Amino acid sequence: MAVLVTGGAGYIGSQMIHELRDAGERVVALDNLSTGHRWAVPEGVPLIIGETGDQPLVSRLIGDHGIDAIIHFAASIVVPDSVRDPLGYYRNNTVNSRTLIECAVKGGVRHFIFSSTAAVYGNPAAIPVDENAPTVPISPYGWSKLMTEIMLRDAGKAHDLAYVILRYFNVAGADPSNRTGQSSRLATHLIKVAAEAALGLRPKLQVFGSDYPTPDGTCIRDYIHVGDLARAHLDALRHLRKGGASLTLNCGYGHGFSVLEVLDMVKRTSGVDFRVEMAQRREGDPAQVVAASEHIRATLGWQPRFDDLATIVRHALAWERALMARRSAERSQPTVPASAGPLTSRG
Repeated sequence: MAVLVTGGAGYIGSQMIHELRDAGERVVALDNLSTGHRWAVPEGVPLIIGETGDQPLVSRLIGDHGIDAIIHFAASIVVPDSVRDPLGYYRNNTVNSRTLIECAVKGGVRHFIFSSTAAVYGNPAAIPVDENAPTVPISPYGWSKLMTEIMLRDAGKAHDLAYVILRYFNVAGADPSNRTGQSSRLATHLIKVAAEAALGLRPKLQVFGSDYPTPDGTCIRDYIHVGDLARAHLDALRHLRKGGASLTLNCGYGHGFSVLEVLDMVKRTSGVDFRVEMAQRREGDPAQVVAASEHIRATLGWQPRFDDLATIVRHALAWERALMARRSAERSQPTVPASAGPLTSRG
């Protein structure tokens, strides 16, 4: 048995691989490296370079590696980009996911864990928002994820495919052991961007909207540590392997912080008073989204270990410093000629 992690060279996917390996699982990573990094996948884990929408490739690797579970992270995730390029998001997030689900069914994969999002709730009427709240996305990103939830639900009913859908709130922080973290140069995650500003990698940070109906006028989000999020997936996998029923669960802590509160924490933790500039709202951003997390705790027995904003920020800053050192070392190395053929796997 082995677990296929799509998007395994990315932020959350690479953290998931470390958690699975720590638990003794055999893992295979699939990533197109559009935002991921080869070095983020631990040595000894096969890395297949390709698309989740490539049906022959996915079908082959399911058979070759004896995949019995898929944890699906691969997706485009930037809300404003989805507004500008909705068809691209529907192709990458929805169409490719449909192909992956079909490959799972045809390949006899019995367990599927899907990385969904709180964006499926849109602008929720009640806070905290629970899993039974109306799903009314306000961005193509949210719709692309909700469509995949529906496909997975229907496929689960029609075929022998048990699933857990995990609706993430705002993922932040880095591996507590500093093995991996958010490494994209184009990241839009608030704590990542603030850490870059604190370390002098950005001249300023923009706050998008200061007139929301919140105490300080800025958006409120439920920030969940990436390590706790990965542990939730591991708990979901164990649930399914024990014969547990298919589930849809929120992944958050149940309390939120405003943008300004987060920036204050980053400034205090780093000791740097970086420049902050107020800007207009971004289309697709809800005012406040906080999880009701009782269901995941009760059903999976999930117990967060890093439910503390200061800890999340400290881990994010530590990773950013490590990433700076890595990139500095890479710049100092001589250029190596590219290989003659494409890299398709690493094991």
